Amino acid sequence: EKPEEVNRFILDWLDRRFPKYDRRVDRNSLSPALMSSAGRRGLYPDVEPFAQGWLPTGGPHEIFYEVCGARNGKPAVVLHGGPGGAINPTMRRFFDHSRWQVALFDQRGCGKSRPNASLEDNTTWSLIEDIERLRVHLGHESWTVFGGSWGSTLAIAYAIKHPERVDGLVLRGVFLLTQRELRWFYQDGASMLFPDAWARFQAPIPEAERGDMISAYHKRLTSPDRRIQAEAAAAWSQWEGDTISIRGPEARPSKFNEVDFAIAFARIECHFFANGGFFEEDGWLLKNIHRIRGIPGWIVQGRFDVVTPLETAWALKNAWPECRFEVVWDAGHASTEPGIVDGLIRATDEALGG
Repeated sequence: EKPEEVNRFILDWLDRRFPKYDRRVDRNSLSPALMSSAGRRGLYPDVEPFAQGWLPTGGPHEIFYEVCGARNGKPAVVLHGGPGGAINPTMRRFFDHSRWQVALFDQRGCGKSRPNASLEDNTTWSLIEDIERLRVHLGHESWTVFGGSWGSTLAIAYAIKHPERVDGLVLRGVFLLTQRELRWFYQDGASMLFPDAWARFQAPIPEAERGDMISAYHKRLTSPDRRIQAEAAAAWSQWEGDTISIRGPEARPSKFNEVDFAIAFARIECHFFANGGFFEEDGWLLKNIHRIRGIPGWIVQGRFDVVTPLETAWALKNAWPECRFEVVWDAGHASTEPGIVDGLIRATDEALGG
């Protein structure tokens, strides 16, 4: 039999056996080639910003931002990952430039924002204030919020606090910053899948301190000695870089090897995690998800995401059943894997409406 006839038989059987089965959940489950771009949407072409600058916050921080796309396009804001990451030109390419006006910004202490790697007045709530500050500065009544990994955390938190300002949420690699998720990635879980990378992550920490890796790293990343910071930051950042793709350490993005990026990334990320994301209680986002139920949403999740496992996106989908939910069968955490790109491009196109 031809492959397409076999596929049709399987889909018909699923419909009969499981009438409520939603094939959109695992849209690419019958794709023949692992991590192939064939038959999938790709990124939009490169685009340069038409505006950029630094936005004062009224405190020690200045936030770098840029705006690209159509000057009269539908507004969107991109929230980068981490906490502690930074924007990059690829992030502009998830949107149709002829129809979207896209704002991107480096969160406090990140990228080109000043001062670099600063932990002062750097919390989830201060970042939400910055998103609102940027929205007002650009003159938007509301906008679509696009975020992956920590960017999804911040996007959901922003939407809970300001639902009237959110036209839609496009999320990837969902992370709700719970203790369960932190234990999985930084204590016991992901270590079983990547023991080689985990050994490198453990190396700077004495065995007596390994029972609480986040606290052990926090102690070193806040040390006044930059050499101690740099050693810890390199190991912390490379652990995430080694696990971000289903290809493993060989696919580690080069930025995770850059000292300045690593110090900002590791210091800020560990600062947020050591403080439970500054949420009032563990699981705060899911407990308040009812506030966003009326907002259109799209979730694109890699089935083999080790950094932010599928369980979290599944829990969000169940608490927010109105959202569009798609699992990419051959993807991990990275936003640039072909199936993730395809899902996000289709999501931003759909979010345009009409």
